[in-house]
Amino acid sequence: MTETADRPQPYDGFDGEIGRIFSTSTPAWPTRPEAPDGAPNVVVVLIDDLGFADVGCFGSEIPTPNIDRLAADGVRFTNFHVNPMCSPTRASLLTGLNAHMAGVGHVAHADPGYPGYAMELRPDAVTIAEAFRDSGWATFAVGKWHLCKDVDLSDAGSKHSWPLQVGFDRYYGILDGFTNLHQPHRLYVDNHVLEVDDYPDGYYLSDDLTDQAIDMVTRLRSSHPHKPFFMYLSHCAVHAPLHAKPSDMARHRGLYDEGWDVIRQRRFDRQRAMGLHDDGVELPAPNMEHGHEVDSWGDLGGDERAMASRLQEAYAAMVDNLDQNVGRLRTELEAMGEWDNTIVVFLSDNGASREGQRKGTAAYFRTLLGAARNRAEEFNADDFARLDLVGGPQTMPHYPTGWAMASNTPFRMYKVNTQQGGHQVPFIASWPAGGLDTGAIRTQYQHVTDVMATLADLAGVDVPHHRQGRLGPARVGTSFAPAMFDSAVGTTHPEQYYECWGHRGYYRDGWSATTIHHSRDAFSDEPWALHDLTVDPTETRDRSADEPERLQSLIDAWEEAAWENQVFPLDERSMLKEILRPPSERVLREGVALRPGTPTLERYRSLKLIQFRSFSVRASLRYAHGDEGVLFAHGDQGGGYSMRIESGTLWLDYNNYGMTTEVDCGAVSTGDREIVFELEALADGRADLSASIDGVLAGHESDVAQLMAMAPFQGIDVGIDRRSPVNWSRYERRGPFAYSGELREVRWEPGEPSPEDPEGFVEVLREMFRRYD
Repeated sequence: MTETADRPQPYDGFDGEIGRIFSTSTPAWPTRPEAPDGAPNVVVVLIDDLGFADVGCFGSEIPTPNIDRLAADGVRFTNFHVNPMCSPTRASLLTGLNAHMAGVGHVAHADPGYPGYAMELRPDAVTIAEAFRDSGWATFAVGKWHLCKDVDLSDAGSKHSWPLQVGFDRYYGILDGFTNLHQPHRLYVDNHVLEVDDYPDGYYLSDDLTDQAIDMVTRLRSSHPHKPFFMYLSHCAVHAPLHAKPSDMARHRGLYDEGWDVIRQRRFDRQRAMGLHDDGVELPAPNMEHGHEVDSWGDLGGDERAMASRLQEAYAAMVDNLDQNVGRLRTELEAMGEWDNTIVVFLSDNGASREGQRKGTAAYFRTLLGAARNRAEEFNADDFARLDLVGGPQTMPHYPTGWAMASNTPFRMYKVNTQQGGHQVPFIASWPAGGLDTGAIRTQYQHVTDVMATLADLAGVDVPHHRQGRLGPARVGTSFAPAMFDSAVGTTHPEQYYECWGHRGYYRDGWSATTIHHSRDAFSDEPWALHDLTVDPTETRDRSADEPERLQSLIDAWEEAAWENQVFPLDERSMLKEILRPPSERVLREGVALRPGTPTLERYRSLKLIQFRSFSVRASLRYAHGDEGVLFAHGDQGGGYSMRIESGTLWLDYNNYGMTTEVDCGAVSTGDREIVFELEALADGRADLSASIDGVLAGHESDVAQLMAMAPFQGIDVGIDRRSPVNWSRYERRGPFAYSGELREVRWEPGEPSPEDPEGFVEVLREMFRRYD
């Protein structure tokens, strides 16, 4: 057979008849996917870092009437589990695969070079969006994505793990893991960045996401009378920073002055009154495991209690606002006649977060840095001085571990842990026209990997096993749709492994084995705890000594599942998982010259120019009397640096995790000028700053903190300071303050690595941690 004969020939596969002219020919059209008549819409509402007890129908004092109404009209699952961290849960929800098998075994801010930690969806995994789209549904994603590599967030990165490349028709939100809810650092629309210089007064991201979701449905329904839609509405709240609208915060003022011990007990009492727990279930003692401790409220000083109360007020306001937005979405879908035939599921991506550490913080990045260095923060007086700014755009707050414990009532531990508090979350399913067992409570164990199969089952969607011609791995999730109609139906998910940050866990038939991993502890020496969750769901009685054979069988099952699901290598907390990056990223360390009008340089590329090293920034301009504005800015209210000319004076601004220093660098003379900012990286994370004009020192600041731990989080701007500003007082006076004169270019020149540059310690760390296998 000839090569030509092997190729597709004209009219191959055409089912009509071809004549020489149209009037003697018979047309035929390829069949497009079309959902069956009466097919339901589907809305998945995923909340970030929401604890089991944070909504009213799961025991909270926070008013959530719209979510409670959803539960009253639907079914609550009280034994529903996710993965103990956000990106892994998202990967499992969208693919039906265990997170490591999907390629996302950790948050998507690493790329250590192993299949389970690729930090992007594997290319042969069919997503729920692709299954629904190929069956005739419109597919929308709104909100937090967090399923692509850092290096792929920029205009130069690959988009193969972006929403539109994995089955969604439309997208609006952030690709990163969190953002400033008042002034988001980088919004994306479909496949491009939404350029924003400044947000309007009163802007709030949770409201914006709901507006966009409503708009997508409105556009669809005006364009087609009955095509159903699948919507993945993944809110950025209630992840830190704890940002809330003033009107929402006002409703919660003073409600948390009694502290987390009292609030936790009250939530537990409500849960028992609701029938969420059997009478024999105990509320555990406060978490006191090393590195996870909770202070007794009564042991806190007055300032500590005031700060902790205000932080929780902000958190409660965020939950309150989310409920309002659930209500707004419902009202609009009801007005369109869509609500009754819409399946809605509501859940969280993991347990409540301990990232605020023991004392809480107004400076999230500073506290993350301390945690990464295993340094417990003391109560910070600078944070308390900004008490009245908590919730607004000028702080980056997070609550103390005590409030995370209360959020996870009655379960132990937090996000990242494999105890129940890390992954047992509220789950609600509603479908008014579907005949669900309304108002019912279900207690069977189910896992987030089951969501894809369940929604496909309810909607009548076939999920293919091949993606782009490649056979994907077998999905582990199974449908639990029958349990939404029949209380007698048991679990469809009898066993499940867990792993995060080296914490391990295995569940089988009501029994759970877990570990708590600490840096410099050998995995082989780590004790396992064993709990019978059927009678002790809050893990108060360790049965490991009584049931050694059962425990060993679960340990063996974990080991087998870990190898089958690409969990190895384990994270021994050497930081190698975070440090290792592909050689292709080295180019991001090369300097860059930017001209005015350049869109904001994406945060990861910006960070690679300065992090863990000395660097200089050179601005070339022709200055004329009256010219003023920002020359360059890198960062936001969480930390950053900038230079500006205002009223003829050059100023250097350095934002040290929310505390801003302004350095007066003197008057600028007219003519061609080179203005240089230099940071010299010193030992112990410190730095010296200097500014010069035409080689003459003009300003200096000694011994400041180097910005680390993802700060500066907002990328580089030239000739303007967009969105969240480096210097708030300047922003209040002048807004983004675009430079009015002739600014030719600004060049970033990376210098020598700092003494703490982790890339220089890879082999040392390997050698240090080999013993902890």
